[in-house]
Amino acid sequence: MFGMFLHSRLPEHHLDEDSKRIVNLGAGIIGTMAALVLGLLVSSAKGNYDTQNNEVLDASAKIAVLDRVLAQYGSESQPTREYLRQTVEHGVDRMWHTDRSLYGPLGFKSQGAEGLFRVVQALPAASDAQRNMKDQALSLSMSLMQTRFLAYVQEESSASAPLVVIVVFWLAINFISFGLFAPRNATVVVTLFLCAVAVSGAIFLILEMYQPFGGLIQISSAPLRKVVAQIGH
Repeated sequence: MFGMFLHSRLPEHHLDEDSKRIVNLGAGIIGTMAALVLGLLVSSAKGNYDTQNNEVLDASAKIAVLDRVLAQYGSESQPTREYLRQTVEHGVDRMWHTDRSLYGPLGFKSQGAEGLFRVVQALPAASDAQRNMKDQALSLSMSLMQTRFLAYVQEESSASAPLVVIVVFWLAINFISFGLFAPRNATVVVTLFLCAVAVSGAIFLILEMYQPFGGLIQISSAPLRKVVAQIGH
């Protein structure tokens, strides 16, 4: 619309064929650069999303294995399994809560993960078999603690603000150049509007994929919730 406004204000010699050719050439260069950077941003956002999704699946598997190891340990491990269930349940509610501000950020201090490690460490081992299973349980607990801290450092990951601003600026220039030589009718306005919505949608998806535990494109909590339902049985 700003391009169309400029069209009505510029002198005629600014809108001749030579001017149009140069403007279209510049818009083509900018459009190519914007497409490349937009592709890089999409790739980076998808990589971040997939990494955190894989971490959730990996943590779900480790929790399930830890519960089975504790089950084979004997009746002495029942309080530990209950503690594991409560810890995971609280973690799931905290990360996928509709209003995460009620729980606050994950924070570096993880009482649940560290507490689980201490509880497993306190298990009495009366035989070689129990000592072996305790070592396995400690290894799994340590691995879960690592995943927990990894989630903490990734919580603040986000799209590069300068890149997003630059891409939006480039696209704005492109659309202004489109409007500068476009005929002023409803078909053109609606078409350019839909194009702008489509490009804005791509940027929206990029920003959403950097928030995998909130927003519209969420990592599913189903694997962890399924594991929670099986703990202690």
